[in-house]
Amino acid sequence: MGINFEYFLNSLPYMGKGMLGIFVVTAVVVMVVNALNSLPDKKNKK
Repeated sequence: MGINFEYFLNSLPYMGKGMLGIFVVTAVVVMVVNALNSLPDKKNKK
């Protein structure tokens, strides 16, 4: 069983788009969590 180098090179754009998608989703989740943490906590105000 060998690796077809041409198929590997053809798959690189798909792998790159998948990794970029993971990075974008992670960045959005981090920004939402930071935004929610910056909201004031009204429960503990006295």
